Amino acid sequence: MKAFVVEHYGKDGVRAAHVPEPEVGDGDVLVKVSAASINPLDMMVRNGEFKRLLKYRTPFVLGHDVAGVVTRVGSAVRDFQVGDEVYARPRDLRIGTFAAYIAIDQEDVAPKPASLTLQEAAAVPLVSLAAWQALVDRAHTQPGQKVLVHAGSGGLGSTVIQLAKHLGADVVVDYTKEDFAEVLSGYDVVLDSRGGENLERSLTVLKPGGQAIGVSGPPDPGFAKQLGAPKFMGVVMGLLSRKIRKQARKLGVSYSFLFMQANGGQLRELASLYDAGHLRPLIDKMFPFDQTLEALAYVEQGRANGKVIITLD
Repeated sequence: MKAFVVEHYGKDGVRAAHVPEPEVGDGDVLVKVSAASINPLDMMVRNGEFKRLLKYRTPFVLGHDVAGVVTRVGSAVRDFQVGDEVYARPRDLRIGTFAAYIAIDQEDVAPKPASLTLQEAAAVPLVSLAAWQALVDRAHTQPGQKVLVHAGSGGLGSTVIQLAKHLGADVVVDYTKEDFAEVLSGYDVVLDSRGGENLERSLTVLKPGGQAIGVSGPPDPGFAKQLGAPKFMGVVMGLLSRKIRKQARKLGVSYSFLFMQANGGQLRELASLYDAGHLRPLIDKMFPFDQTLEALAYVEQGRANGKVIITLD
């Protein structure tokens, strides 16, 4: 089958290739890919930014988001059958949605939202899971709380804004002005996707006890623990985020790094929010499968205002 694989780490490391169809384990569903979407994580994995923690063996198929049709199920699969339309963010070390087929653990899969097309459904697994895990699991967002979201026009930011509003957050702002740290204060949660100085300034708008959640880093010891990495990697992650965590402590707030996890159960809950109209995907552009490299370049240039979809059907 045709796929786009990381042949070697680096910006020029992805190429089109013919690879064997995936083997289907007892707990897997084989999905014929109708559409996939591109995330900044694809470029980070391609560039080898997590290679000490996520030990992919090159060549491997890239891609973290998928929607498609089940064509085969493993012997232990009970909740899915051939013909089901599903969506998923496959777990780490089992990614590979830039391909004609992918075998996915049944725990990572959910029926796609009925109100979305397969192409629309492919836009949402990673960003909706990240939004849910940030606002619900990590921040425990309550009605009336104030949430600040940076880069709110992107796929993740727009989803976080919609979910925060659904959860009853009182003020949800996408503040792009340089002086946001001077004019904003008293926030309960900041979701930062920019890192660096933007993250440092974000700490100052939080009220005591507030949380800054970073999705672009720096990683913290909890990330190494989440991935089951050796203890020394936890020490390394601690060093990488020591400065920002120390700044947060001085201000009486906290910083944590969020690396979203595959979760089919949460995707079922999120599907109901899409079908009820509380969430809508924000799509910038669609590329045919043969133009996957062009689609990656388009996203990397920062031109996308929403999600970029790769279509196979």
